[in-house]
Order: sequence, then C-alpha cells, then structure tokens
Amino acid sequence: MNSTSAARLLVPLYVHPAVDPAAWQAVAAAGPERVRAVVLNVANGPGPEPDQAFVQAAAELAGAGIPLLGYVDTGYGRRPHAEVVAEVLNHRQWYGTTGVYFDQAAAHQAALAHYRRLTTAARAAGCELVVLGHGVHPEPSFAGHELGDVLVTFEGSWSEYDALVLPLWTGHHPAERFCHLVYGVPAERAEAAGALLASRRAGVGCAVPGSGTNPWSELPYGLGTADAPPAPPAPQTPPAQLALVVPPPAATGNPATPPSKPTHLECPQ
Repeated sequence: MNSTSAARLLVPLYVHPAVDPAAWQAVAAAGPERVRAVVLNVANGPGPEPDQAFVQAAAELAGAGIPLLGYVDTGYGRRPHAEVVAEVLNHRQWYGTTGVYFDQAAAHQAALAHYRRLTTAARAAGCELVVLGHGVHPEPSFAGHELGDVLVTFEGSWSEYDALVLPLWTGHHPAERFCHLVYGVPAERAEAAGALLASRRAGVGCAVPGSGTNPWSELPYGLGTADAPPAPPAPQTPPAQLALVVPPPAATGNPATPPSKPTHLECPQ
C-alpha cells in the first residue's frame, strides 16, 4: 500500500521465513508506526509443532514492537470451539503471538454467539487484538465491542475492490474497526489503492501486487520491493551483424484464481 494512505498495514505474510527472509526483515524494519499487525500463518494455523524459523522470525517482529496475530481458520463457524481455542493457545505458547486472526469467519446473525465465545476465550488466553476475517461485510451486530477489535470486511482482487459499495452502517463506527485486504493491485494503481482504502474508511488494510494461489506471499505496497520502480523496457533487437539470438522465456500461462485461504507453507529442506 502506498505510503500516502492513512491506513496502517495489517500484513498477512504467508511466506516461510527461510524462503524469503528479506520480506520478514522489511516488515520488522517498518516498525509499529506503519504496521498495525502481522498475521503469522505456519500451516493454515500453528502447525503440529513449533517451526524454529517462524519462532525466530516472530521474535524479531516482537522485538521491533509489531503485534503478532496467530492465524486460526474457524471454518465459517463449523469448527468446534475447543479445537479453535487450542490453536490460539498453541500460537501463544510457541510463537508468542499477542493476538489472533480468526479467518473464514461467518457473517450471518446466527453465528454471533459462537464468535462472541471465541472472542471471550481469546481474550482470556491473553490476546490483546482480535481480528475477525469475514472477507465481506457481515451483519452489523458483528461490530459490537464484545466481538472483534477489527473486522476484515473485504478480501479480494483489485477489480472487485474497485467496484465495492459500502453499506451505510459502517459509517457509524470508527475507521480503525475495519480492514480491507486487496490483492492483484497493478503497480501503476498502487497510489489509487491507497487513496481508495482511506476514502472507504478502512483504518487498517493491505494492498499487494501478488496473485495466483497465494497472493499474500508478496510484500504490500509501501514496504520493500513492492515499491520498486517498474523494470525498464526490453532493448530493441540488436543489429544483425552481432548475431545475438536470445530465446524467449517459456510460457507460464495465466495464474490460477486465488483461493480464499492460503496454502500450506513448506519449510525448505
């Protein structure tokens, strides 16, 4: 996200620290003034046991003063309460997370009691920040203070975000209650994305260039290489007398449509 936006960054950094250590270092260097929180996702949750690369990366972010949210998939309210809370506790014990990101959060009225119980349990476990990852605008009652501190009311592509219409009830709450996560943002639209986040009163957000199966493996605009200038145009064909022949790169095809959830992150051997 462009630095001109008033929104602070909530970064779903779904890349293994051993694969892209520079990304983790860039987030730590940004500090808490820029980064509201980082979502720590080892394996669509905390994983079966502590991953030492994540332990170290989490410690570096915590040392920089950046809040860490443990990623927990709630299965749109279908996962049992005890199972979800166990993952919250594992994140806390293994990685020192100070909050939780309840992803795939249901958005309908009947799920309110379930998420109220989850929020209460997370706070009892020591979570200072609770984020509900609806991905869409939920029933207005979810904005009640006994539920999440932040609601992710949009998660999707730039084209979808460009066409988003906000419900009127969001105007009755402060901007810091809402987060918008946008992927597939072209570099030339980065500043427009930042301005749009601000105008839509998303006090927290993230806009990334990434697409494909895991768009959140790339840094958001405003951090590190995401702000790098575009590559210069390819040189013209060299004169014939140089006899320089460069084969074209192999075709890769179009990226797959991103799923709603990140994929498992494998530690390199």
